[in-house]
Amino acid sequence: MKEQQTEKLERGLSLWQATAINMIDMVGIGPFVTLPIIVGLMHGPASVLAWLLGALLAYMDGMVWAELGAKWPEAGGSYVFLQKIFGEQKWGRLMAFLFIWQTTIQAPLVIASGAIGFAQYFTYLVPVSEIQQKMVSGGLVLLLVAMLYRNIKSIGKISVVLWIITGGTILWLIFSAIGHFSLAQAFDFNVIKTADGWFGISGFDSSTLLYAALGQATLKATYSYLGYYNVCHLGAEIKDPGKNISRSILLSITGIAILYLGMQTVVVGVLPWQIVAESKFVASIYFEKIYQSHLVAQAATLLILIIAMASLFSAILGYSRIPYAAAQNGDFFSIFGKVHPKHKFPHISLLAIGALGFVFSLLFKLKDVITAILMMRILVQFVSQALGVIVWHYQKPNDDRPYKMPLFPIPAIVSIFIWMFIFFNNDIKYRIGAAAIIVSGIIAFYLRKHFSNKQSANAQL
Repeated sequence: MKEQQTEKLERGLSLWQATAINMIDMVGIGPFVTLPIIVGLMHGPASVLAWLLGALLAYMDGMVWAELGAKWPEAGGSYVFLQKIFGEQKWGRLMAFLFIWQTTIQAPLVIASGAIGFAQYFTYLVPVSEIQQKMVSGGLVLLLVAMLYRNIKSIGKISVVLWIITGGTILWLIFSAIGHFSLAQAFDFNVIKTADGWFGISGFDSSTLLYAALGQATLKATYSYLGYYNVCHLGAEIKDPGKNISRSILLSITGIAILYLGMQTVVVGVLPWQIVAESKFVASIYFEKIYQSHLVAQAATLLILIIAMASLFSAILGYSRIPYAAAQNGDFFSIFGKVHPKHKFPHISLLAIGALGFVFSLLFKLKDVITAILMMRILVQFVSQALGVIVWHYQKPNDDRPYKMPLFPIPAIVSIFIWMFIFFNNDIKYRIGAAAIIVSGIIAFYLRKHFSNKQSANAQL
């Protein structure tokens, strides 16, 4: 499979282009719409704990992805990894199918979440009706598919430009706080002794409530870190993948963690947390307060919209390679394996993912989408890969590993614990939904297998 993909896809992305693609995917509209939610859940500046926990999880899980991506630099990411670490004939085949099954729902939801968030922030510039917001979100998806309909080298160059805008905007936000920042306000944690004898944060009556709030807040923060693995979906298009995949993952997590922690700190150090928690346009209000200018706030909002567009650009790019990889291996509809004859990219898969993202952007609301996205992926993708890496190390200790996580297996174990902490500290309806997708996927897998075997038997007769 690897050889076949390498012949069809071009290794045209350098380390810095791959890192840029990761980082613009990670930022997007996420931190600007989740920051108020996180601050509200944690009752103030203690929300920095959720961002720190999200960064820790990104590092721990990022090391898992770095090992797998450097070892198997192919298109499709988790689709390939789950087969390799669990065996390509039985359990690995099932896990890979479950990943494709949930990706057909989750990937368009990711695209929809970014497009809906874009449309929500757009209303700060131009007040529009709910129907018009849907037109904005749907139109954005169509525009991005058109931008991605080109060769990978051109996309790499566009990604670097988009990252310069992204990083520059967040640095502007952080350094604008100079002269307006209150250290005491930014770190007013109000640690108290709770009724059940534990130490907690003011506003929570018990440690149980605090842990539940931290779990929900960390899920929202983790949503904003997602994308550090996008380079793995593009494994067949990365130059010197044995080195550059792991480097781009760790570089992007480090850069984004610094930016997010800086942004969290300055926003709650300038604006009262109650205002932050209630705001739909927290960054815009932040700039308006500092510069005392609605025009400056509008300019900042325009840059945030470009960041949101950049993130979706990167996300659609990565997700379009997953159905392609499955089709190449005979596990998905063969038409998705087609590559553009001139520009060498999976154009059918790109168009299909874009079309579903367009439809979902018209149907759903942002808050529900954010939680559903992560809860859907935790068990099949993130936890399974971390467990699989541990099993792989012990079953095949002498396998060549271009990148090996330091302090193995601690990063993988920490990753599993944090993912499960998030999973069990969120609304039960999302846990039931995630379980339902897994069960339905298992049923679909064995039905597909049954009918395939029956067709093969009939063909032999």
